[in-house]
Amino acid sequence: MKKSLCGWLVAAGLAMIPLSALALKPGDAAPEFHGVDSNGKTQTPAQYRGKYVVLEWTNRDCPYTRKHYRSGNMERLQKEWTAKGVIWLTVISSAPGQEGYATPELENAYLRKMHAAPTAVILDPSGKIGRLYDAKTTPDMFVIDPQGKLIYEGAIDDRPTPDPASLQGATNYVSAALQEAMKGEPVQTPVTRPYGCSVKYGD
Repeated sequence: MKKSLCGWLVAAGLAMIPLSALALKPGDAAPEFHGVDSNGKTQTPAQYRGKYVVLEWTNRDCPYTRKHYRSGNMERLQKEWTAKGVIWLTVISSAPGQEGYATPELENAYLRKMHAAPTAVILDPSGKIGRLYDAKTTPDMFVIDPQGKLIYEGAIDDRPTPDPASLQGATNYVSAALQEAMKGEPVQTPVTRPYGCSVKYGD
């Protein structure tokens, strides 16, 4: 199988990960970074202090990512939560020459084609931001609370398959975390094992 077809997919199980095994865990301050988005603007978690922030690692060529975008599921989530004041930052950490790498022009054209609605798409070809958060797969999701603390990290849902039919009846961990936190309740599932294609970092 060709590299461009994501021949080294990662389809990890969704068992809870022991917090002691995590370099970054819920309750920790979300690492600060400065990233340039597809429109040339600098994005940082700190500039959105006082708001919930979702970080979504993506790779448009990954079958698991395609499941969420071609079905409209990711776009629906982006529109639903940004309408409620949540900041949604999509991150592309694919290195030049690797699957999923995108120039600003390519990414903006893709966003228009898919009718996607993140707050911004951060281009991270060096992989610095991805490694800072230890992002492992596409998708890999993180939720940061208004105080800048991480409250969720892991899979987008409980269906580790590229089949769009699996979305029906799936538990969306990102939505659940946001709903619970906005009610002032503790997040019931703060960590899951992410599934998808490995993030295509450079050497």
